Amino acid sequence: MKEKGKKSGKWIAAVTALALAVIGIVTVFVPGTAEGESPAAYATVLSLLPPVVAITLALITKEVYSALFVGIVVGAMLFAGGNGELAINTLLYHESAGLVTNLTDISHASVLVFVTLLGTLVVLMNKSGGAAAFGRWARRRIKTRVGAQLATILMGILIFVDDGFNCMTVGSVMRPITDAHRVSRAKLAYLLDSTAAPVCIIAPISCWAAAVTYAVPADMDINGFQMFINTIPYNLYALGTLAMLILLTVSRVDFGPMKLHEQNAMRGDLFTTGERPYDESDETEDDGSGRISNLAIPVIVLIVSCILGIAYTGGLFSGADIVTAFAEADSARGLVMGSLITVIVTFCLYMARGVMNLKDYMGSFAAGFRSMCAPMIILILSWNLSGVTGLLGAADFIHGVVEGAAASLMMFIPAIIFVISVFLAFSTGTSWGTFTILIPIVCAVFPAGSEMLTISISACLAGAVCGDHCSPISDTTIMSSAGAHSDHINHVSTQIPYAMTVAGLCTVGYLTAGIIGYQSGSALAMIATPITLALIAALVLILGKKGTEAA
Repeated sequence: MKEKGKKSGKWIAAVTALALAVIGIVTVFVPGTAEGESPAAYATVLSLLPPVVAITLALITKEVYSALFVGIVVGAMLFAGGNGELAINTLLYHESAGLVTNLTDISHASVLVFVTLLGTLVVLMNKSGGAAAFGRWARRRIKTRVGAQLATILMGILIFVDDGFNCMTVGSVMRPITDAHRVSRAKLAYLLDSTAAPVCIIAPISCWAAAVTYAVPADMDINGFQMFINTIPYNLYALGTLAMLILLTVSRVDFGPMKLHEQNAMRGDLFTTGERPYDESDETEDDGSGRISNLAIPVIVLIVSCILGIAYTGGLFSGADIVTAFAEADSARGLVMGSLITVIVTFCLYMARGVMNLKDYMGSFAAGFRSMCAPMIILILSWNLSGVTGLLGAADFIHGVVEGAAASLMMFIPAIIFVISVFLAFSTGTSWGTFTILIPIVCAVFPAGSEMLTISISACLAGAVCGDHCSPISDTTIMSSAGAHSDHINHVSTQIPYAMTVAGLCTVGYLTAGIIGYQSGSALAMIATPITLALIAALVLILGKKGTEAA
């Protein structure tokens, strides 16, 4: 372990030195950043250096905190043009990107409160014996590893309103079941992540549908919500990910690093590596007296109250229809309201039943906070890194790349948009930010009502979800690790081969859709969807025949 730590430290030092050398070269040949001026690296390829440094270090060293912090420092130095004082103030207190400022942002603070309350609920359900009772009930009905994974997938699909809520809730409920059937924590994290954003982006009633609706420019003759509906059959990555997830599970096929994790899990090692970022001590409590309703009632209340809380913030109880309510909702606020209501209902339920005393109940808040410290630290640093990357004009740089390609490569635009969306979302860790940037560009390229517009917007959404799915600094990826209680880098390194395989086949699909859509201008381009799904099925079949079966 000491040798591993020394090696990681050397990598961090080497990459940091290289990044700072690049910054030094920039600051020697260009003027420093004065107040109110854009930095020299603004909207250049250097604007992507901070996330590239952070992601590279995280994957090499397997240590995410220092990797993110180094990326933030590199971004702050680039923004400051080598001015150390300005870099420190930017890193900590910039009005939109500072570490302290991010903590005071109401949406970010709401997410942290929600995560803490959800951690508290998990501790409460474990202490009450509800989780253990549910585990006993499920083990009598779910007999196989495949059944445990399919049950996780089904529950993930059913909770489609918000991706973070999906990851945390499904993970908390299904983790004891998948553990009992020796499904690795990395595989559980993949199941959670793959039924979060990929499901939300094709669910008409979700926060994601609202975000897409409002990303379509208001001055265009396009109904944003109808456009979202039209993109669903063309969302090759979302549909392909779900298809691959089910096919891999049913055929018991795994490949890449995930194969090792699954093989070790079947031998009794759910983690493969030594990292244990989550306290598992509370999850072993089981004296046999717990009732399944001690878990079922809080979970049902949580789902219902969070959905109603999200709709409430959009004005559902003030006269707005359900579509408008979700379109205008503030999901972070709604989740906090829903989780707080659930904590109160759980208190009343447990006190009335005599499940625990007041001291144990209140002690669960501290335990819940401790259990969620790891994902919260990663979330905070990720927000900081994303903010610094935004200050460097990464969005404007991508905007220029897309516009430059649009004029001469019209039929290839969907595939180009998909690849660029993947890269931007992977680098910044935000799918919403990615499609918010790219959708107006796509709308400016193609006329309203054209099939190519629908295909290209769908490619943008699919690429944004794919990049978000792979990125170590994505909120959803972080919360999937938290929901599964998996080491974050283990989750990322095992998921990327699966996600990139689907992405490669989706690129072929968008090339097909773009060529047919551009030449015919009709919905014949939709043939790209079954072609992509058929390629995924064929790949899984080939992998199975080559003896890559994990069970």
